[in-house]
Amino acid sequence: MKTDLEIQHDVIDELKWVPLLHASEIGVAVKNGIVTLTGTVDTYTKKYSAENAVKKVSGVKAVAEEIEVKISSLGKRNDTEIAEAVLNALKWHSSVPHDKLKVKVEDGMVTLDGEVEWEYQKTSARNAVINLLGVRGINNFIKVTPKIIVTLTEDKVRSNIIKALHRRAARDAEKIHIETEGNKITLSGTVHTSAEKYDAANAAWSIPGVVWVENHIEIEADVYAY
Repeated sequence: MKTDLEIQHDVIDELKWVPLLHASEIGVAVKNGIVTLTGTVDTYTKKYSAENAVKKVSGVKAVAEEIEVKISSLGKRNDTEIAEAVLNALKWHSSVPHDKLKVKVEDGMVTLDGEVEWEYQKTSARNAVINLLGVRGINNFIKVTPKIIVTLTEDKVRSNIIKALHRRAARDAEKIHIETEGNKITLSGTVHTSAEKYDAANAAWSIPGVVWVENHIEIEADVYAY
């Protein structure tokens, strides 16, 4: 089983592979498998990239993300300029029904609201905004409201999740337990990384007709033979 110190070293090494980041920007602390990230970065993209990198590390049970975004003078935009950039980004993204969304910007924090039919549309809306200059953070309050109600089956959900995890070379697809109730999916079982846990949930969300996913999957620590 990995110690907190081993996890800390692995997280630091993983962050070094993120091209946008510098080692001095991010602080890493680990307690009982929970990783806390601290520091200051000049773009929201760096903050988002750091969190995603940590989820890939084996042994990480959860991430407490306390990184602060301080926009440099070169990247500074007022809220009106950011709102205009957000609206344009949503408009030009083919997967986003921009006419169904509302945008609010306050001190660089972007709030997305409205309704879409599919989870991938909600995710695409967030992804369209992540890299915009001046954005300090994103609140994605978009609701997913399918027009077509589809009866979910455990076999269909399992097939979708297994395919998604195998595409990412994940090793724990068979350890995930799935329950369906109407248009709700409940996931449990164990995987080795936070990334696998989130990939499983995203795969479940991508299934037509899903309106809710409860993710109770636990992170199983690696055991080493000495």
